[in-house]
Amino acid sequence: MSGLTIGAIVGLILLILLAVGVPVAFALGLTALFAIVLFLTPAQFGFFGNFVFDSLDSFALLAIPLFILMGTVFGRSKASEDLLEAAHMWLGRIRGGLAMSSVVACAMFAALTGSSPATSAAIGKIAIPEMVRRGYPKDVATGAIVAGGTLGILIPPSVTLILYGISTEQSIGQLFLGGVAPGILITLLFCVWIFVALTLKRARTGAPVVPAAVGAGNGGGDQSASTDETPRPIAEAEQYSLGERLRKLVKVLPFLALIACVLAAMYLGIATPSEAAAVGALAAFVLVAVVYRSLGWKKIRDIGLETTRTGTMVLMIVVFSSVLGQVLSFLGVPQELAEVVAGLDVNRWVVFLAMNAIFLVLGFFIPPVAIILITMPVLFPIITELGFDPIWFGVVMTLNMEMGLITPPVGLNLYVVQGIAPRIPLRDILFGALPYVGVLALAIVILCFFPDLVTWLPNQMLGT
Repeated sequence: MSGLTIGAIVGLILLILLAVGVPVAFALGLTALFAIVLFLTPAQFGFFGNFVFDSLDSFALLAIPLFILMGTVFGRSKASEDLLEAAHMWLGRIRGGLAMSSVVACAMFAALTGSSPATSAAIGKIAIPEMVRRGYPKDVATGAIVAGGTLGILIPPSVTLILYGISTEQSIGQLFLGGVAPGILITLLFCVWIFVALTLKRARTGAPVVPAAVGAGNGGGDQSASTDETPRPIAEAEQYSLGERLRKLVKVLPFLALIACVLAAMYLGIATPSEAAAVGALAAFVLVAVVYRSLGWKKIRDIGLETTRTGTMVLMIVVFSSVLGQVLSFLGVPQELAEVVAGLDVNRWVVFLAMNAIFLVLGFFIPPVAIILITMPVLFPIITELGFDPIWFGVVMTLNMEMGLITPPVGLNLYVVQGIAPRIPLRDILFGALPYVGVLALAIVILCFFPDLVTWLPNQMLGT
């Protein structure tokens, strides 16, 4: 039986297990067991335990639970409120300024947590009620948060990029640097779309969209007031003096400085990602305790439990996907697939489009972590064979998986936002989020035409 046929059978087994509701980690593990039973000898079945141990026997994997811990510490503090308020003070006078401030706050909070759901929940709990109260359309208010939250898997430190680096043996430092410029680019594109969306709504409905003081529009209302379809002015913000802006900025600078120091330690070779994550997690505890003075034993316990749950889930996916990857490698599936693709008389960009279509479809059903660990053992040899830069490809792949976070039927960020804004129908959340899929697709096209946006900074700071 050919390697491609074996790969198709194994893939079908995995899809069936996922379709019947088996959790991703266990579906991967069971698929690996079935593949060993069906295609390898009984003697090799005993290697399963060794595969599991070897998959976890990596110092680099320590960075994952430690960065999760650092993000959880920030997520359970008031840092999200301060980040949103600081961004709003500087951007609030622009049309759609509060929504733009929410996106910028998501970008900064993503740098603190590395988690898309955590970013959407933390910023959305504060920003969505405030935007609705000030007259923002429900789809614009929720769409900004759904899309802004996706920045959590791109802007470093990103668990998704860490896992891509580990699974493909690429420099995590280079991947982090490669995500900086695209992260800024997407943040700007999101803000531009907010401005365009509100301008179009103004032209269509005649509702004034002007900066105004709090209370000028429908101030004092709540989310239930958003059911009134009467055109209303959107009150953007109060006027703030330069001194007030600077004072608020000073309060959030220590958090951003911590992230800068953690990343600099990795980029300059002072510490490995795991060491930098450990110091960052400890410093996050100290910083939150000093700035907010609210880090009691109960909160520490909750932080520990949340970190354990999330970290265990991610590491179990890592383990069993690595086992499945090793089994497929023994069976020659990725090697044969790479040979077949390399032998095709087609432009490499056609293969690139096909891969992105696969990632997009997978993103409809399973999380980014699982997509990377399932596909990279098979597809990475093809990527290198076709001459694509692996750092560039990792960032582009991450942008593609951001789309999966905001598209049904799974669309994790959609349901996170619905959970924090239950009075807003899922239909409005979906309509607000879908245009950002196009924005992300535009960003991928830009990176295809200008790959130096990804590769220039890593090459300058860390070399090729």
